Amino acid sequence: MNISEVAKLAGVSPSAVSRYLNNGYLSEEKKASIRRVIEETGYRPLVQAQILRTRKTKTVGVILPKIDSFAISSVVAGIDSVLEAKGFQILLADTHNDPEKELGYLDTFDDQRVDGVILIATVFTPRHMAALKNSKIPVVIAGQHLPGFPCVYHNDYQSFYDMTGLVIQKGCRRLGYIGALPQDKAVGQERRRAYQDAVQEAGLEEQAGHTAVAAFTMDSGREKAGELLERCGPLDALICATDTLAVGALQYLRGQGISVPGRMLLTGHGASEIGEVTTPSITTIRYFYEESGANAAVLLLELLEKPDTPAKEVKLGYTIVERQSTGMSD
Repeated sequence: MNISEVAKLAGVSPSAVSRYLNNGYLSEEKKASIRRVIEETGYRPLVQAQILRTRKTKTVGVILPKIDSFAISSVVAGIDSVLEAKGFQILLADTHNDPEKELGYLDTFDDQRVDGVILIATVFTPRHMAALKNSKIPVVIAGQHLPGFPCVYHNDYQSFYDMTGLVIQKGCRRLGYIGALPQDKAVGQERRRAYQDAVQEAGLEEQAGHTAVAAFTMDSGREKAGELLERCGPLDALICATDTLAVGALQYLRGQGISVPGRMLLTGHGASEIGEVTTPSITTIRYFYEESGANAAVLLLELLEKPDTPAKEVKLGYTIVERQSTGMSD
């Protein structure tokens, strides 16, 4: 069945059916007639024809580092809540933390297969920068701050500066930090820089070197906790870039008979469920991940409607959630 056949059954012109399908103006009487025929016949317009006619796919590509993450899944939920309400579908591309796959998906999506892209970014290599600058479709970055590009990001520096300050205020003087690869600007660079600045400004300069670089896994958190204590000696606080790393560190400490928070304080980041159900529960930083996804989707919709809209950079807040691992009773 095609538009002409629908029009004949509804007693209207083919142009009226076209206007109906594209939300154009029609009298209520004609709308009702067309709606009745579509419901009775089960007519569905060809998506390919709509794309050729409107040059719009009503689809947004979302490039993400790993779907099996509380933070990432929350960002995606925020994106979907906004786009679904506007009639868009999302197409997920999981890179498994591979920057080369990020570039591949940027290239694939740029080939006019989606209307725009939300990139839940990890790194910005020169090739990433070139791809973003040369993109033929709008790209909004979520989770990282990239000046001059539309982005929604978190206050990684201040949140970890405050978390380090929290354990120092509790009397800790020998600290360690487990972070991520420095290529990741937010998680790898900013959080480590905040830790180092905080200990130096507290007069604990020697603690700035007590850092380790881990993968985003529990096993890596356990391994790096052991390396830090072996290299730096006894510590009285361990600050971790993610809750997953903190849980791995907790497993190592428990295996060594080091009580938390008795002999050592421990903190994470992400306010995930895993850090809430451990014993002890882990003090953490809560970011507003779902809101960041929703904000990114709103920015993208603005760019789709008005491509000349100046790039907006949206910084979101945070809260420190203190739990048992820093001496707080639940």
